[in-house]
Amino acid sequence: MTMKANILSRANRSPNTSTPQNTPANNAPISSRAQQPGAGIGSIKEEDVDRLTAASIFAQNPKLVSMMQSKLGSLVGRSSGYIESLPPSVRRRVAGLKGVQKDHAKLEAEFQEEVLELEKRFFAKFTPLYEKRAKIVNGVAEPSEEEVKIGEQDEEDDEDEDAEPVEKNNEEPAEPVKGIPEFWLSAMKNSSLAETITEKDEEALRHLTDIRMEYLDRPGFRLIFEFEENEFFTNKTISKTYFYQEENGYGGDFIYDHAEGDKIDWKSGKDLTVKIESKKQRNKNTKQTRVVKKTTPTPSFFDFFNPPSPPKGDDDDAASDVEAKLELDYQLGEDIKEKLIPRAIDWFTGEALQFEQGFDEDLDDADFEDEDDEEDDDLSEDRDDEDESDEEGDGSKPKQETAECKQS
Repeated sequence: MTMKANILSRANRSPNTSTPQNTPANNAPISSRAQQPGAGIGSIKEEDVDRLTAASIFAQNPKLVSMMQSKLGSLVGRSSGYIESLPPSVRRRVAGLKGVQKDHAKLEAEFQEEVLELEKRFFAKFTPLYEKRAKIVNGVAEPSEEEVKIGEQDEEDDEDEDAEPVEKNNEEPAEPVKGIPEFWLSAMKNSSLAETITEKDEEALRHLTDIRMEYLDRPGFRLIFEFEENEFFTNKTISKTYFYQEENGYGGDFIYDHAEGDKIDWKSGKDLTVKIESKKQRNKNTKQTRVVKKTTPTPSFFDFFNPPSPPKGDDDDAASDVEAKLELDYQLGEDIKEKLIPRAIDWFTGEALQFEQGFDEDLDDADFEDEDDEEDDDLSEDRDDEDESDEEGDGSKPKQETAECKQS
């Protein structure tokens, strides 16, 4: 997972784009709903049949697949013989270009380092704004009149003239409301993290008071979740750290290495990552009964702090599954760092979703049609062509059918 940088496109990149120096080579799915596209039986073409036949053969012959993979693996990095066939003077120039490329790689690495330092410098300027936000969210401070005025003007500018106005609540409750309740939970449920949050998780995440980020002394970053006292765990903060390799990769990119999460100190019976099942057993001889408790893992947002480890061994299926989990884990961390933390208020209100979906909304539905309909049209045209050919071959004029008009 190589982290690529492009500072020139940083200002114009889409909301779905990761931090320049932290972008994986393979984009991880944002939503766990992402599914591999499939083809219906009616839409399978001749070349698809050939591929399906080949896939069936390979599925039934795992040894053949293993042999082919081994053979292909042995060819990686092996010279085709072309370079060696060049005259000595040309090979000398090729070697010289490799030397020039080495100098280019050094400058790329320097570029990446400077981009990171620039991000750190501006992050220091953002930090006071994040601290002010935390105070307002948690009821420690109130926004200034000027800040409220600017925010209200922004709301008016964003209002859709065609949409029906939503009636606002103008009554204050008898009991004063402190800060903005469930701010971070609401923001997270509007983001890519929503798929990871269960109903039980929500009870714990209501106690989340802030999410912060900090850079490491080495390449990498740390996400810090702050909680008020709650019934689920004793941790005041739960952190997760993303590490990159010390050595830069090809093109000077930072290479993602691994992530580490804090251990959560769950209170008795409150661990949201496991399910406890009680089963009553009776002794056949004494007829006495006992209750056996079995603990099984259950999906939870808090699995985020127990990231998967890089794959080991030769099990390709297991390695592929772990690799997918690693990519998803990394992407969630990037989303928190690049989207949720900087624009938390937009995720809380749901406005950020408009930017996420903006590209799709800009495309006119009339410009698209279902592929199945397109294929049906092609088949219809083919049939028409065949009918015309038959009629021309007979030398007869097409029969003109008279439409029958029925009146009631």
